[in-house]
Amino acid sequence: MVDATLFLPGLSLVQGKAVIARFDGGRLSSEGGLLVLREVERRLGLADRLAACLKDRRAPEKVVHRLAEIIRFRMLMIAAGYHDGNDADTLRRDPMFKLALDRLPSDEELCSQSTISRLENLPDMRALLRLGRALIEQYCASFRQVPKRILLDIDDTFDRVYGGQQLRLFNAFHDDYGFQPIVVFDGEGRFVTAMLRPGKRPSGQEVGGFVRRLVGAIRALWPKVEILLRADSHYAGPQVFDWCRANRVDWVFGLAPNSALSRHVAAVEKSVGDRFRAAPAHGTKRRFAQFYDAAQSWSRVERIIARVEAGPQGTNTRFIVTNLSGGRAKHLYEGLYCARGQAENHIKAWKNHLAADRTSCHAAEANQFRLFLHAGAYWLLWSMRRVMPKRSIWRVMQFDTLRVRLIKIAARVAELKTQIKIHLPSSASDQAIFAMLLDRLPRQVT
Repeated sequence: MVDATLFLPGLSLVQGKAVIARFDGGRLSSEGGLLVLREVERRLGLADRLAACLKDRRAPEKVVHRLAEIIRFRMLMIAAGYHDGNDADTLRRDPMFKLALDRLPSDEELCSQSTISRLENLPDMRALLRLGRALIEQYCASFRQVPKRILLDIDDTFDRVYGGQQLRLFNAFHDDYGFQPIVVFDGEGRFVTAMLRPGKRPSGQEVGGFVRRLVGAIRALWPKVEILLRADSHYAGPQVFDWCRANRVDWVFGLAPNSALSRHVAAVEKSVGDRFRAAPAHGTKRRFAQFYDAAQSWSRVERIIARVEAGPQGTNTRFIVTNLSGGRAKHLYEGLYCARGQAENHIKAWKNHLAADRTSCHAAEANQFRLFLHAGAYWLLWSMRRVMPKRSIWRVMQFDTLRVRLIKIAARVAELKTQIKIHLPSSASDQAIFAMLLDRLPRQVT
């Protein structure tokens, strides 16, 4: 009998023995870790939550792939490193993806790329608003109990585009066309929301409207929660100050330096510079100062904190503005404001490790929906990482490393009459972590 499977030629001998390799292993998959992601998604219920926001206009009797199933498939693809919808045409036959979507390996294939494309172009503006609220509901549901206070990091990131997408705009700083979506995480890395927008700095009116909708959606679920906003100088404006003060929202924002602010710290800058020049071998010198001032457009004076640093490169001064009345200037700057740098790592995980910048659809609504789908994949991996022991390296592991260690695991699937057997590699280096994950999921993932 002739074996018709593809034979790999040209393999070198190993200790005098021929190496023969064929694609005849049967139902094998490289995504064994989807076993865990499937359980995470089932407990989060995120795909069902997002699907409930969409109106399925298809004839019910002709529906093969439900909206929740398509969304779940797409989020699992992104989490597993398949960022392009075209990958669905090959992954739709993968036995582990079928199991993750509650289908038997022998069942019909999953949805194709064209079905995913139709899904991405399905939401209109009203549906996108519902999807945004659903993500905030997911954020609130991730807590075991209502917190007394939450900290929200607001930032934007540049997203280069290479086509004629709606809302694209030339950005002189980046010297390219793109979007500049606003992204919000909380202090522990939970994804809150994202808003697609043109590639330019947001105006005060735009930021004010965004903050009102964001806080309103959270307070609709948690009316008494205290909220602290943290952001750079893009978001420091009188519209935001006045609205936040009137609605019990605290803030710590960066503040762009100018001559009026510099006059307040001129004496401190001279003193710090003299101290460094007197003993340059002792390293940079740093001092903090605070004062009250207001720009002409502000309705009242605000508390402004200055960090003055002198070193070999000269004097470097940074300012922040806050409505917090308590706390030392040093703590508010170093302990509170500078901690917002962690938000950059969350954006990196979402944008680089999960390819959230894959916004290549023509319609703005479709690209906004893509941001939400990548946010869903972020929730899957963040929740899996959150289950890890607090002091272990797994708790701080990057998403791309987590994917390689726990998702990209070979698996052989055997479908029997009464059960499905999944054979994982005996040589897998992280075998114990799988049992621990599945044991801790019911307790830590809501």
